[in-house]
Amino acid sequence: MTQLLVPSSGLPAADRPGRTRRVLRAVAIASCLPYLSLKAAWIAGSHIGIPEGSALLDHRGVMIAANTLTVLMDAAVIVLALLLTRPWGHRVPAWLLALPMWAATGLLAPIMAGFPAQLAVRALGGSVNSAEDTGREPFLDEWVFGVVYGGFILQGLSLGLLFALYARDRWGQVWRGRVAGLAAPGRGARLCALAAAVLALYPATLRLLWASGSTLGLNASRAAERTSDFYVLQALEACYLAAAVAGVLALAFRWRPALPVRVPLALAWLGSGAVACWGAWLLIASLGPAGDAAEQPTTAMILSYAVQMIIGTLVAAVGVRLLTERAGRGGAA
Repeated sequence: MTQLLVPSSGLPAADRPGRTRRVLRAVAIASCLPYLSLKAAWIAGSHIGIPEGSALLDHRGVMIAANTLTVLMDAAVIVLALLLTRPWGHRVPAWLLALPMWAATGLLAPIMAGFPAQLAVRALGGSVNSAEDTGREPFLDEWVFGVVYGGFILQGLSLGLLFALYARDRWGQVWRGRVAGLAAPGRGARLCALAAAVLALYPATLRLLWASGSTLGLNASRAAERTSDFYVLQALEACYLAAAVAGVLALAFRWRPALPVRVPLALAWLGSGAVACWGAWLLIASLGPAGDAAEQPTTAMILSYAVQMIIGTLVAAVGVRLLTERAGRGGAA
């Protein structure tokens, strides 16, 4: 990826970023503070926002470890916001920026789509995954979700816009032009794209089955506690898989030659990040302690998470390869 490290002539020369970038940076940093404050309080032993009887209180050590990890993850948003708005950020190796930014996109984008979808379901009279609608012990106080997910949405919007501005300055020449101008991909890239498309059939089929009401592959607890928003979220999961596959196939096989390169590139970036990162997150969560046998993830669920990680990695690898070659050729053709 050394070619991608070459700065373009469009890099800002001033030490002080423009007003738009300063505002976006402030929003990104400020939106992290409520989440970080809550997590720090929980690590310190506070139960603010955690009702009595919550499963979070059953495993103190696991809770501290998980909260410490998520504090570091959210603190990375602050680092990224600074990196994307300071001159020294343009000297950072591409992979050192792209990898955490890809992960941040993958983790935040589904929340940005899913949480408003849940609110819409509730507004339309549907049930959502809450203690009130499922009848189980509350996991967190209701206000916590609004504060945390609202912050995540602001982080995603501000960080995404900052990255778009940064990438335009540093690598704008790479995503200009049409799909027809892409260099002929190598055999390896095409095989990776095809493998991702074939593998996606498994988790996509499961998600669509769950979205349509089937309980095939679900554990007993999840099957019993399905609410209206569950079906919407499963349909969205299938959309992320479709975006990843559509993007990588368009790039690897130069489908839709008149299409701007940035369209399949954005689909592959967002889709692969969402599929891989949430697959990894759910796989890690599935390895933690479960309250009873009914809450243990099934083999089908665990396999789908692992396959999602593979799909996202394959799509990302194809994207990196094509972008590196394109940068070496001087960008748009």
